[in-house]
Amino acid sequence: MTTMARQTRRSRSKLRRWWRIWVTGGVDHAGVLRQIAADSGWSGRYAFLIVISAAISLLGLLMPSVAVLIGAMLLSPLMMPIIGMGFGIATLDFRALRRAATALGAGAVIAIVQSMILVSISPVQTITSEIAGRTRPTLFDLLVALLSAIAGAYALIRGRGGTVVGVAIAIALMPPLAVVGFGIATQNWTVFAGSSLLFLTNAVTIALTAALVARVYGFGGHLSRHHTGFQLLLFVGALGLLSIPLGAALRQIGFEAVAQRQVRDTVKARFANEARLSQLDIDYGAKPIRIRAVILTPVLAPGADRLLADDLRRALSRPVDIHVDQLRVSPDANAAETAQIARAADTGDRRDQDRTSQAVSAVALVAGTDPSAIRLNETGHILAVPAAPLPGLPLAGYRVLETRAAAAAKGWTVALLPPADAPLPSIAIRQGVIDVAALDTASWAATRRSNALLVRGGTSAQRRAVAEAIVARGAQAKADDAGGPLRLAWKPVEPEAEAAPTPPPAP
Repeated sequence: MTTMARQTRRSRSKLRRWWRIWVTGGVDHAGVLRQIAADSGWSGRYAFLIVISAAISLLGLLMPSVAVLIGAMLLSPLMMPIIGMGFGIATLDFRALRRAATALGAGAVIAIVQSMILVSISPVQTITSEIAGRTRPTLFDLLVALLSAIAGAYALIRGRGGTVVGVAIAIALMPPLAVVGFGIATQNWTVFAGSSLLFLTNAVTIALTAALVARVYGFGGHLSRHHTGFQLLLFVGALGLLSIPLGAALRQIGFEAVAQRQVRDTVKARFANEARLSQLDIDYGAKPIRIRAVILTPVLAPGADRLLADDLRRALSRPVDIHVDQLRVSPDANAAETAQIARAADTGDRRDQDRTSQAVSAVALVAGTDPSAIRLNETGHILAVPAAPLPGLPLAGYRVLETRAAAAAKGWTVALLPPADAPLPSIAIRQGVIDVAALDTASWAATRRSNALLVRGGTSAQRRAVAEAIVARGAQAKADDAGGPLRLAWKPVEPEAEAAPTPPPAP
């Protein structure tokens, strides 16, 4: 045993000597630190790249467009401050760490504030798929941050740094910052909290991984004269604080990874061996955890939902809401696999359904109504939307709201039903010319509500002219004999006649 221990120590000594001579011996430590010191601090160029990259990231998130997001990633303005923090931790250089952290913090504030301003003035304020994908850290986000830090630190140490390496680092940082600004501007604190945790988690992961790579390549406290014992304590305390979000994220990610396997195994155990789990969706953010599954089985299992809920509640130690759709297939050994392949062929249809659901949710958010109240005409690709009453908003405002809703539901025609108590516009005739804007708004409302208008007051010629102008715009109108000033009123209708808004005419 003693001989084996001596051999192990000699092997380790040889490995360390080889690493010191052939790996770290060829590294220009001073040169690398000079480059990091020059590029990781605040500068006008850095601020300019932050502004441009944040703006492009936000556009890519709102469109949504992966290609536009990639364009923002190419700028990679956050690369050097993060790497600089990592090397500052490795060398215990308090000045370098403070300089890089200041640049990173200032850049983050600029990106968030700019995103808040742009979202506030933007007509599109809906949660897109790209925004939703950056509201909570996942295992893949951590892997991107980890591998990006390794690549960035290695490239700098070996003198091969460049924009290409920064791409992978920016992908984990700039889009979440834009989402943080989006969450603040729209007062969506779920989005704000999730994207903030994602940003902090990835930033800490990148910095600590870069520090580890730097230590492996011989960067240590002996390379810096700017540290004391007190500063070393500050380093340890700061790392402990920064590790809190990382630890929380890792704990949740670990739970989800274990839960995914447990749910899959538990569901399959309740059915015959020939059964195949075709689809499994788990929403960990719901309370209780919502699980939806599709299983192809030769034998249906009655009461499976109740039994599985009890099993998973004990396994996960959390409340569970589970529903399993059981599709009966032939007991033939290959039948389940064949059915599973057939279901996979319908992926395109499911994606269409997802896009439809996203369009409905986006329109409901803009119109301020419940998504279940929206009626779909998939043949004509029309969404009929009853608008929530907004006190004091004129009909022209609801017309603008329809335009915004249509912009949020690309590919769909949106027909907004204005509330019955929304005041009709005033009709003015100046020098023999009828107010065209009021006519357009009134005709739009009458078309959407499938209701006729009554033209009252004024002279008989004025009433007739206004009614004819409304009819010419595709609505129904009738001159009334009521006296007084020229005005519009709704023709009384039966309550059931107010069903769905009429879709706008085809272009």
